[in-house]
Amino acid sequence: MAVNPVQKRQRRAGRTRAQLARKSNGKLRLSVFRSSKNIAAQIIDDRAGKTLAAASSIEKDFRDANSSGSNVDAAAKVGALLAERAKKAGVEEVVFDRGGYIFHGRVKALADAAREGGLKF
Repeated sequence: MAVNPVQKRQRRAGRTRAQLARKSNGKLRLSVFRSSKNIAAQIIDDRAGKTLAAASSIEKDFRDANSSGSNVDAAAKVGALLAERAKKAGVEEVVFDRGGYIFHGRVKALADAAREGGLKF
């Protein structure tokens, strides 16, 4: 019984999310989704079930300014944009949910840019 790569990532993400739920003490969650062509992140309040801030390389103004959403530079810009929007929403502290991806490359660049933008995690 073969398991495809998407199912494997979803299993890893579930394990990561379960650990975060145990350790986060109700903090907001910064969730990352990475595809081969784009990257997206959002800050989620799991108790209320609401997204407080989001940023993605798919957004029209982002696509107009940048040529690709699939590189480290684009991920860093998405992280900085998310941090800016989070500040406007009054969010300062989150837990980082890497979503089953390795903390390397684009995921790390997004996290570093969000930290530089003022988010604490």
